[in-house]
Amino acid sequence: MGPEDLEKVLRLLPPGEVREEILVGLDTPDDAAVFLLDGETALVHTVDFFTPIVDDPYLFGQIAAANALSDIYAMGGVPLSAMNIVCFPCSLGMDVLAAVLRGGLDKVREAGAALVGGHTVEDEEPKYGLAVTGKVHPRRILTSRGAAPGDVLVLTKPLGTGILATALKGDFLCEEDMEDALRGMAELNARASAAALAAGARACTDVTGFGLLGHLLNMLPEEGLSCEVSVSSLPVYARVREMADMGMVPAGSHRNRDFLQGKVEFAAGVDVVDRDILCDPQTSGGMLIALPPENLPEFAARMGEEGSWRRVGEFVSGGACPVRVSP
Repeated sequence: MGPEDLEKVLRLLPPGEVREEILVGLDTPDDAAVFLLDGETALVHTVDFFTPIVDDPYLFGQIAAANALSDIYAMGGVPLSAMNIVCFPCSLGMDVLAAVLRGGLDKVREAGAALVGGHTVEDEEPKYGLAVTGKVHPRRILTSRGAAPGDVLVLTKPLGTGILATALKGDFLCEEDMEDALRGMAELNARASAAALAAGARACTDVTGFGLLGHLLNMLPEEGLSCEVSVSSLPVYARVREMADMGMVPAGSHRNRDFLQGKVEFAAGVDVVDRDILCDPQTSGGMLIALPPENLPEFAARMGEEGSWRRVGEFVSGGACPVRVSP
């Protein structure tokens, strides 16, 4: 569901419950909720599932699990347990479903968590994901809000998975053409989360369906803070620009761009392909992290200079438009 439709339906619901144990709930744009247990421990809850974006069922299971686990990491948490969510047409065969579940199980184990159950529904279109519970220290929670003027904006994975997946479905690419992107989607955000915490990150979120610009917008308050993004610094998977130039842009990208009208200012020189990439819905994308500039070396040391993370922008005071994009 696009951000505009989600915003509409949330307006129809009563306000979120107010309890002192709910540290992060419905009143913030974060993808996970945080519930306080005691002075040392809070639980992090999230759920995520989607339709296959690759033909390989084992790889799909890995990517779907990494995507769900990412919400725990974005809050600065550690995954504890997970439960499968499965919608599946039995006509595809139980061996296919078993491969999906093995992929998810292996990724949950890699995260150090336990797969403890799940629920299945017969459906015409396969869907898979996880409900995940994690833990976090109440004083070390990362949320999407908290960036300050002068903070640098870091992105930890390249962009373009939605564009590549669209090209794959249209048979303009095969899975071998997008191996880096498939490997990136299956990669856990555990290292990025640990590096963000160690480097004193002020805010964090992961980039998924709303694209980089949509999730960046969620990091900004209604006034007093804006962000400047540089297109030239963006990490992008191989062949993304080529496929975007051919029109392999998912419908979600257009919905994201419509929602951002009036909220993002593109400078002259930011071409259509760049705008498509910035609005491209990501599957198991990287983390957007706001860091005090003096802490960037600590973050870099923990992530490694050869990784795909990049400094992509800077938060500034005020500004007529929440986000400004330069070439």
